[in-house]
Parts: sequence; structure tokens; C-alpha cells
Amino acid sequence: MSISLPTVDAGAREFAAGFADFITASPTSFHAAANLAQLFEAAGFARQEESEAWAGERNGFALRDGAVIAWRIPEGAQPGTGVRIVGSHTDSPSFKVKPNSTSTSVGYDQVNVEVYGGPLLNSWLNRDLGIAGRVVTLDGEEHLVKTPAIMTIPQVAPHLDRSVNKELKLSAQKDYHPIWTTGEGELMEIIAQNAGVEADRIAAVDLFAYDTAAPQMFGGAEGTDFFAAGRQDNLTSVFSSLVAFLDPSIELGEDIQVFAAFNHEEIGSDTYSGAAGSFLEAILRRMAEGLFGSGAEAFERMLANSSVVSADAGHAINPNKPELHDPAHQPVLGGGPLLKINARGAYATDAPTSAMFFRAAAGAHVAVQEIVSNNDVPSGTTIGPITVTRLGIPTVDCGVPLLSMHSVREISAPADLIALAKLLKAYLED
Repeated sequence: MSISLPTVDAGAREFAAGFADFITASPTSFHAAANLAQLFEAAGFARQEESEAWAGERNGFALRDGAVIAWRIPEGAQPGTGVRIVGSHTDSPSFKVKPNSTSTSVGYDQVNVEVYGGPLLNSWLNRDLGIAGRVVTLDGEEHLVKTPAIMTIPQVAPHLDRSVNKELKLSAQKDYHPIWTTGEGELMEIIAQNAGVEADRIAAVDLFAYDTAAPQMFGGAEGTDFFAAGRQDNLTSVFSSLVAFLDPSIELGEDIQVFAAFNHEEIGSDTYSGAAGSFLEAILRRMAEGLFGSGAEAFERMLANSSVVSADAGHAINPNKPELHDPAHQPVLGGGPLLKINARGAYATDAPTSAMFFRAAAGAHVAVQEIVSNNDVPSGTTIGPITVTRLGIPTVDCGVPLLSMHSVREISAPADLIALAKLLKAYLED
């Protein structure tokens, strides 16, 4: 499908429409990366194959698995030129199809799945679920696939379990086992048809469940307060970063501008295309050598003058459970992007990078909400600390607030996505 990319000055409806298109076209990290690659190519960025000699493109991008890194290099780049990096991740919690993909029980054919990441499990019950991901054939070719609604996870009715509305206890193995047919059928035949390949040519698959319900915007007098859709953690950051990076009015300052969207954050990032892998470091090393010649000195000088904004969604306060948040830090939907702070290092934010973030916010004329966890409710983490550990670049963690994070259908505010895009554009421009 065609994705309409708004500008940072777009209104809520236009921005949300573009975001809805991007989410709908990106049911998995592989689809998101492919869509990013198409949008960068359409914007005039040249693809750099990692297996090829470094082409030295000033506007370029590289695709690895479900991750994409793009860059824009100013004409005056010289030894000591820094890099401004905006990082995010393309994957979201879901269920992954197991190699032996189907089984049968009491007349139903079921899809065998395992939990990917940390989904809010009960939100996936009774949904119209499709299957999407990639198919790899015996010759090594990869094919993206996306089915329509093909399965559902049925829940036991309250007549059969009188405790269900008081205490819900479900087994990830037994209760989250989708049904897909009561008759004859071969799941991989359907996957092959949707991928455009022969079933007997499939060597392996990476397939995930996704909710087929369309995104919706509603709420408030204008009907633009809330945006509901799946996979907003963390496509909110990916999309806002993309809008900022490709905005027609963006100015190129003294620093190199880099867009980085990694895969596998939801399972720890320790993968080939995750933030803990070599992807970003390899691109920056080759960039430094292409610009300034071989040797560690130019690369280390580049890093010493660089910074990172790690953008990942955070928790808005839930009005039904305000006690779970710190009383002095209660971010709301529509209140602006989050500056994420944690004394235990779950976020990479410190005072200097906070100041950098506030300067960008002031330049973009957007409000910022600081978020610190309740001391009795430990926070999650992001790619920020991973980037700091891997490259030693000062980093700040941020994102838009969400309600129902990690559920099959999360809730954001279009105003926050627009504000984040404006802030990130200001950061990239310095």
C-alpha cells in the first residue's frame, strides 16, 4: 500500500492518517524495514549493500534484517565532525509461529505459537489475527508475507469458569493456542500462496501474529485526542523519527545526521540486527574511513563529538491506576514527549543529555514531560543504555506516552507524535 508521509507541520488528522498507513503496512519488523527502505529510496537516498565496497554516498541507507540505518552527510564534513543519531526499534510484542506450525485438538486445527517479547497476554484473546513475516526459500530468497485474518484465540465463557471476571489465570502454552480451521487445510500452503512461492520450496519462516483491526482516531471535541492501534511500541518513534528526518524543510548543520531503527529490542537486542549488534558501529566506522581515511583516530574523534536520542514509547498515567506512577511525575496523553530518567541506568539520560533534549524542545516550541518510575514499580529499559555501552556516545532516552502499552491495541495522542517529530527535527538540525 502507498504510505503518505506528512510533514512536521501537519495537523493531527493528516499525521494520524500517515501513521495509520505505516502501521497497517508494517505488521512485522521486516515489513517496517522494507517500507522504510522504499521511503528512503523515494526521497533520493541510495542503498548501500553491506557486502559491497563503501560507495561514499552522502545521502544513503543500509538495510539489515528488520533494521534500517540512513544518513545525511554535510559537504563540510572533516575530521572531528560529529554525528547526531536518532534511534528506535521496529519490533513489537507478539506471538511467533513455531517450526512445527500446526496441531489438532478435539476437532480444531490450531497454530502452534510461542510468546515474543512481553505482550499483555489477555489483550490478544478473541481477536481477528493474521499472520505476517518472512518466508525464506531453499535458494535463500526472502519473501514478505501478510495474510488477512486467519486465526483467533478463543476464551472460555464465564458460564464455564465463574471466576474469570475476578481472577484470570491463563497458561501461555495451553490458553494462547489459536484455532484456524475445523476442516481440511495446510497452513503453510496458505502462507506460500500469500508469499507468492511454492510451499515445497519453503526452507524456513519467521512468522508472527498481528491484529487485523484498522487503526482509529477519536476523542475530544475534534475527535483527535486518541489514536488506537497495535504495534505503537515502537512504531510511534520510528514514524516520528522518519517524518523528522525526511521533512522537506530540514536543515543540514555541521554534524552528520543518522536515522537508526533496530530490530529485536523486545527480546533484548542481542541479535544480528539489534542495537547490541554491530550494525550501527559498522556503518559509522565505514563512514569515517570513507570520509577521513583509515585508522581509529578519525572514528574515535567522530564518536567523541556525537550524541544519540533513543526514542521509545513510555507509560502515560492510567487514571484507573494512578498509584502505580510516581506522585510527582504523572505524564498524560497529549502533554508532550517524555524525557525518561532512571537512577539505576535503565535509561541513559543524564544532566548534559537532558539539557541537550530541552534545547531541542525549546527550539521546536514543544512541551516535555519528565517521567521517573514509582520506586516500588521498576521500569523497563530501552536501546539507550545499549548504545552507550556499545559506542560510548552520550545518549538521552525519550518517547511518546502510551496507554495499554504492550497490549494488542495501544493508545497514543497524535499531538504527542507531532511534537516528537518537531523535537527530533530540531535536534538533528542543532
